[in-house]
Amino acid sequence: MFAYMTGIVAEKGHNELVIETGGIGYQLICSMNTVQNAGSVGESMRVYTYLNVRQDGLDLFGFESREEREMFLRLTGVSGIGPRTAIAILGSMPLRDLTLAILMGDTTALCRAPGIGKKTAQRIALELKEKITDDEVNALPQGMAATAQAAHRRDDPVAEAMIALQSLGYSQGEAMHALSAVKDKSDQSDELVRLALRGMM
Repeated sequence: MFAYMTGIVAEKGHNELVIETGGIGYQLICSMNTVQNAGSVGESMRVYTYLNVRQDGLDLFGFESREEREMFLRLTGVSGIGPRTAIAILGSMPLRDLTLAILMGDTTALCRAPGIGKKTAQRIALELKEKITDDEVNALPQGMAATAQAAHRRDDPVAEAMIALQSLGYSQGEAMHALSAVKDKSDQSDELVRLALRGMM
């Protein structure tokens, strides 16, 4: 119904913006990132929107970019993830970090969002990994892009090794550092894991 609106930031609250346009103040439910990145009260802002129709009312959600709105819609397509939970996930980390967490199956990062347990985090990663586009991967900062590109290819042994190391409790940074030293020594994920573990001892 509404694609976006441009107006004046009239109020800023916790997970909420009020945008005044045409003499009307629209109350928008937003991620903490959108609220923090919004201009000061009195400044102009364009907000991308999504109208959620419920049985007992309407909720208007606001996003600082089309990309954030697209991720919101993907998240709400996952079983058990409602609009407000999706907003909480979006507010738990920058969008680029969320994209990488989904690609890498980083359930620890996904569990930082309020109300997200390990099983839900696994479901998010499993269901959304294939929905991340090449353009989104390529838009990541250079340091993240190489890892993300590997993870985006389902049969990539480095990506599989990365996921295996993280499942063993190593952080994303630790796993990336260890694999960068051995990634050219084998094309088998299990061998890469063995070599990476040896390098971390």
